[in-house]
Amino acid sequence: MNEQGQVHLNQVSPIKNKIGGIFVPVRNLEKSRRWYCQVLGLKGADCEIMNGHLCPLPMEGTGLVLDTMPKWGGDRPDGAPPIETPAFTFLTADLEGSLAYMKQLGVELVTEIEHDQWFVVKDPDGNKLMICRE
Repeated sequence: MNEQGQVHLNQVSPIKNKIGGIFVPVRNLEKSRRWYCQVLGLKGADCEIMNGHLCPLPMEGTGLVLDTMPKWGGDRPDGAPPIETPAFTFLTADLEGSLAYMKQLGVELVTEIEHDQWFVVKDPDGNKLMICRE
């Protein structure tokens, strides 16, 4: 260890600089699957529930998995805690149209469009999600 407390290794990290998937905590997998499919324009038949608690969504790029997270608090009455700070963005070429669509669906808005770049909504489980101009 050096004076700054950093370890210097003479090898390259075996961990890839690549995100394999993002897990979103949900309480009701069926309800959340319907909501995400509607928001993202996916077919429910393409979003198979696996092992009773996982629902991988077919995404372009990094994967998104809805998960009741039984190991991380999903077995408690209130379920796993929601994402309070947006941890990722959904991209759009039409920010204003996306906001109008979310309003039409009755999605809970956290913000209106900010800095002409993004807005934040809540999913049915209270997870905060950012929609960002591509």
